[in-house]
Amino acid sequence: MNKCKRKSVGTHFSMCVQPAFIIGTNNEDGTHNFAPITWVSITCEKDDDYLIVISMFGTKMTKKNVIRTGKLSVNLVSADMLGLMDYFGTHHAKDGAKDGIAYNVCRGEVVDVPVLAASRWIYECEVVQSVETGESTTFFCKIKNVQVDEKLVCGDTFGINLTDLEPVIYSGMYHSIGEFLGRIGDFCKE
Repeated sequence: MNKCKRKSVGTHFSMCVQPAFIIGTNNEDGTHNFAPITWVSITCEKDDDYLIVISMFGTKMTKKNVIRTGKLSVNLVSADMLGLMDYFGTHHAKDGAKDGIAYNVCRGEVVDVPVLAASRWIYECEVVQSVETGESTTFFCKIKNVQVDEKLVCGDTFGINLTDLEPVIYSGMYHSIGEFLGRIGDFCKE
């Protein structure tokens, strides 16, 4: 057996490659609230029913709003939205309205949640289950609607070219996707 050329660095390195999203919720007074969250994934409930899985740490207003209403929008962050993501990440709802930067807000088409006009891919969701782990809450969310930029071509579930979405990937720093490499099976040698 060959020895792998890696080294152990300890468990304090918790880098995980994650897509960046901005979560939209309704405050108690009916105003909107947005916060960047990168602990987002997906799981299959049954057949073609997918659940968005989102973990939120601490006591942020976004987490409180999701617990209170069970509704949220999950707005994919593209490279042109980095200023907005940074703004939402450095300004907190407890300090007042996040209105120090210009952005357009629309309403969900199926779920009554705020959505960002700038996002090219948006999930409108309702929470079906939550799990507490320490100070984190993980929400399993039913996708009730998906909004996509009208310029995007959606052939099938796996037919989306992510380079067209220009998603931001977070690993402690921001990154982007450089090029389309191929489909499942393109690299198998018969």
